[in-house]
Amino acid sequence: MKLIIYITIILSLCSIHKSHGLTNITKSKELSLEEHIAQLFIELEAVKATYQKKYNVIAIDLSKANVGIKKSSTNDQKLYWLLEKDRLKEERERLLENELSDISKIRYIKGLQIIKILYEKTLALDHHFASVSTFHEINKIANPNNYPEFKNIKETIGTKADKKKGFDLTKILGNNIYASVAHSFISLFNNDGSSRAEKEESLKDIECILDFTLRMHNDLNTIYFETVFLQKSNENIITELQQLFVDFTKPIKYKTPLEECRNNDDWDSVREHLDTYLAALNVALADDSKRYKAHKMQINLEFPIDRLLQFITQYNAFIDQGAKFYEKFGIMLDSYENEKQCASKIPVEYKKLKESIAIAIDKFNTAYKPVEINGSKMKEVLYGLNEYD
Repeated sequence: MKLIIYITIILSLCSIHKSHGLTNITKSKELSLEEHIAQLFIELEAVKATYQKKYNVIAIDLSKANVGIKKSSTNDQKLYWLLEKDRLKEERERLLENELSDISKIRYIKGLQIIKILYEKTLALDHHFASVSTFHEINKIANPNNYPEFKNIKETIGTKADKKKGFDLTKILGNNIYASVAHSFISLFNNDGSSRAEKEESLKDIECILDFTLRMHNDLNTIYFETVFLQKSNENIITELQQLFVDFTKPIKYKTPLEECRNNDDWDSVREHLDTYLAALNVALADDSKRYKAHKMQINLEFPIDRLLQFITQYNAFIDQGAKFYEKFGIMLDSYENEKQCASKIPVEYKKLKESIAIAIDKFNTAYKPVEINGSKMKEVLYGLNEYD
């Protein structure tokens, strides 16, 4: 499975025909991932085959030049073949530069597509965290004071209590789960106006509510606060990705922020800026006097790729962390041992929260799944090389 993932990412970052790649910046939504990868594989093989044919021709001509040098009977013949050999070497060197340039272009184009995909993932995560139960909703199911049955018992106890012996809690303590439950128990047991049977019946009415809230109160609050922590972390990831987009598009002089680009579907403008930059790079590559400029322009394309890979590492760590958090949430919610006995008293919000956590775990393992790049695969993405080169 990991091999498939590795191949997917490498193909995504390292291979696509130039014109096809520029088009896909705006049309990536039209293809499924599987179709996109299949298309990239075809393009990769075509590019490799094209360059290999050119290298083969030069290799044959170099072999002929070497034979010509050895068999030359005059200085003029020997000079001719020496000049021919130098010309072929320069042609091979220029071909190599063009190949490296095409790799840089390909990886840059794919980098834009990866940023676009990751941005959609982080926005989906932000929407997910925002939809998780609010503190008010969590507190509603974690505090017995919010349950009608418990409120009724408290009111009944209050009306029957001996005013000389009993006491009322302050508003703050009255809303505190532990103080409120303790006060209610003390008042119930000290209530001389109720028989033992009535007290036991009252306990039966609220036993599941008290058992559930006392057992799950801390766990439910932990889920809420740790979800808020994850949401804040995701906001930081989004900010990092937006800054990465600024750095990524700086060489091509595209200055619109990622959020605005995405909201206005401005990917055509990104493509136009990239087209202009690549046209200038091609001109520089064709002119021997501008080789330094071409080299500098190529480096400007490569630098953002390095930043992208650093971000992918950060994104991976966050998604791994989120998955572990949600797996822990699932275990915590499944830990309530009296769920079957108290099924009729457990609030429906609790069941919905369990379902939401289960769905989130699945999404962390599928939709938000980390991009796996390491070892030799990282080297291939960074330098366009693989372990067999």
